[in-house]
Amino acid sequence: MNLDEAKKLHAKLTEEIRRHDYAYYVLAKPIISDSEYDRLYKDLVELEKKFPQLVTPDSPTQRVGGTPLAEFKPVRHTIPMMSLDNTYSKNELQDFFQRVQKMLPGENLQWVVEPKIDGVAVSVRYENGILSVGATRGDGTTGDDITQNLKTIRELPLKIESTKGVALPELLEIRGEVYMTKEGFLKLNAERELEGEEPFANPRNAAAGSLKLLDPKLVAKRPLRIVFYLLGEVKGDAKQLPATQHELLEWLKMLGLPTPEKYWVCHNQNEVFEAIDELEKIRNNFKYETDGAVVKLDRFEQRYRIGSTSKAPRWAIAYKYSAEKAKTKLKNIIVQVGRTGILTPVAELEPVFLSGSTISRATLHNEDELRRKDIRIGDTVIIEKAGEVIPAVVGVVYEERTGNEVVFKFPTQCPECGRPVKKSAGSGLDNLGVAWRCMNYDCPAQIRCRIEHWCSRGAMDIEGAGEVLVKQLVSNKLVKDPADLYKLTIFDVAGLERMGPKSAQNFINAINASKNRDLWRLIFGLGILHVGAGVAKTLCRYFPDLDSIARASKQELMNIEEIGEIIADSISSWFIQSRNRDLIERLRKAGLNFKSSLYISPKSENKLLSGKKIVITGTLKSMSRQDAISKIEELGGQVTSTVTRNTDFVVVGEEPGSKLVKAKELGIKTINETDFLKIIHQQ
Repeated sequence: MNLDEAKKLHAKLTEEIRRHDYAYYVLAKPIISDSEYDRLYKDLVELEKKFPQLVTPDSPTQRVGGTPLAEFKPVRHTIPMMSLDNTYSKNELQDFFQRVQKMLPGENLQWVVEPKIDGVAVSVRYENGILSVGATRGDGTTGDDITQNLKTIRELPLKIESTKGVALPELLEIRGEVYMTKEGFLKLNAERELEGEEPFANPRNAAAGSLKLLDPKLVAKRPLRIVFYLLGEVKGDAKQLPATQHELLEWLKMLGLPTPEKYWVCHNQNEVFEAIDELEKIRNNFKYETDGAVVKLDRFEQRYRIGSTSKAPRWAIAYKYSAEKAKTKLKNIIVQVGRTGILTPVAELEPVFLSGSTISRATLHNEDELRRKDIRIGDTVIIEKAGEVIPAVVGVVYEERTGNEVVFKFPTQCPECGRPVKKSAGSGLDNLGVAWRCMNYDCPAQIRCRIEHWCSRGAMDIEGAGEVLVKQLVSNKLVKDPADLYKLTIFDVAGLERMGPKSAQNFINAINASKNRDLWRLIFGLGILHVGAGVAKTLCRYFPDLDSIARASKQELMNIEEIGEIIADSISSWFIQSRNRDLIERLRKAGLNFKSSLYISPKSENKLLSGKKIVITGTLKSMSRQDAISKIEELGGQVTSTVTRNTDFVVVGEEPGSKLVKAKELGIKTINETDFLKIIHQQ
């Protein structure tokens, strides 16, 4: 193939991939199967390898690329990015309408109501249709250049083109919001907790933290989405641009840009109030957090005439819904020490019922959060469920203070082992600030957490190893690391509180049974920083045994697609430490399994389900979910938690959930339990 032929093929592949990205990510209506899409993408990658001169900034292959940034460059907003005034009162909203009408006397006013997405405001610029710069709002005048991070969001087109009767200006700036889905937020926090990282407080913080990462490859692993709703700077032919907000939203959609999934055009104030009430009823059905409604004057020409204050536009306002809150007493603040030594303050509360459950504890996140909110022991505090999931102390009722409240002093020594604590920078994956850490690896709290993690259902699955028993094992100095578990005798365990001979024997049997667990569980159980169950399984697909992983160089690890530099460095560093090498040898002598059943040899990729991505929804009658997952992985398949266009098929059991609906929307193949059993019994 010569260069001219390669150019034509490159243009064809690029356009086809863009079309399919739009169909999948924006319309949620895929046109082709996952395997066909993957083939197109692979063809493009191979073509660009042979003809590197064809790589352009808008190529689909450039979404995640390049080396980590040293820092973010400043971007000045030609038109300031303002924030909105907001209100919780319909009376104040009525005042807003009257102010606007007073500035436009006698004129007919039409409004648009949109969901207020709880995300991070961003701006993107297209020059001659090519995405050139993406930036945060910053202080409204200057933001950070996060172009490479935004490119990882597949909903965001790298190239746009003129559409139906509207010419594309030479420069088109569009503004919107980056958010994290509710489902993605919960999954991310679960992974962070398993890896010893501090969880994010809410989806907005998670999105903001993700956009601050200097390595786009790490950003690409975060479940970020984007939506657009406003124009910024425009240069060139702007005569044919939309004249109203509702026309703008439809035009942006035609350009291939995601817009709010629902909005209301209102011809009077009463219709605005009706739209706000309707939005409140359905807002929890959206995939993102919605904390209010944005009311905007529809016609742009009227907006220009009434202008803005120094802080906010006069033509728009945010009406915020009141979150369900509860008032209670903060009885005490304790500090918990996690598996990696992070000290987390926790509020102990007088129990209060909120959003369907009784709350008696709430995280205070870190010392900075405690100081910022001036939370004291004895305070009357306001509790709400962030994202209606995580209990949070959102404020203090200062007028109810009696003077007897106590300012909490963050400990300078570990509350468990008494060793000095020090502030340590966040992990390389986030680096979002500092946290107090106990640096003593032998701290009893850290030992307990490591043992509990090793025994957990997701790791070595040792039944009976609950918090109470593990605490006794550690305090009696019977166990200091996972290898010590395999030296325990029935006499050691039977002498502990609430443990008779039968319970002790059951526990010893469970420990012995764990020796045969698959290798990925052992790796996950070791608690290597940034190595969750997913990374552990990935390692076990590429390496046949633990020794191969331990010998692998950092570069060999980075050659695996799912593993970046930070994770590779963490794995390499862990196996270098003599303490950890000693632990591995003691586990070997105890007879634990070091071989991977997930390993797929490059010479023999012929396992029945090799390379297949499978989702299970509902309850299976013939086996547990974990047994089904193990069988799929044994046959070379990979079980994922969400249905995407990359899913090969969905196994549907009894009482399936929303994953079945999603599979039908995307045209993903579904099979019942009987057909699933036929497949796995073909071996």
